[in-house]
Amino acid sequence: MLLRPGDLAPDFDVTDHNGRMLRLSDFRGKKAIVLYFYPKDFTRVCTAESCGFGEMHGDLLAANIEVVGVSLDSNDSHRRFAKEYGLPFSLVSDGDRGLTRRYGALSTIRSLLGLAKRVTYVIGFDGRIAGVFEGELSSKPHLEGVRALAKTLAAKRA
Repeated sequence: MLLRPGDLAPDFDVTDHNGRMLRLSDFRGKKAIVLYFYPKDFTRVCTAESCGFGEMHGDLLAANIEVVGVSLDSNDSHRRFAKEYGLPFSLVSDGDRGLTRRYGALSTIRSLLGLAKRVTYVIGFDGRIAGVFEGELSSKPHLEGVRALAKTLAAKRA
């Protein structure tokens, strides 16, 4: 089951594809997070989505918003994916499926196939879910939703 706006985001303690430790609790009160779950590195929609977040990365950072992508792919795959497409943010391998499960981005069939569900969460500065964007076959709702919500979050902080 997906989380909803207003829900407290489940804490996480993960290591990204570059060995950087990421804890949601370290961001609380300082930065908002775009936490996006995607099925697979190097696939058409996942690449479009990741590159879209890469293109808006500077604007998001300026608004104190960090981007973290999560899939069930290995860190080796994430390193190749990030390098090939110049992705400037963290990618997390969720091989044990714990993070994906806690955020409702996994079903039994998807788990068997080794794929996460495409869902994007924006976690506000207070650690609560500020927005949820879904859409398996298009990156557009995710990218447009994040772009609009980032402006709202930045305006509230100003």
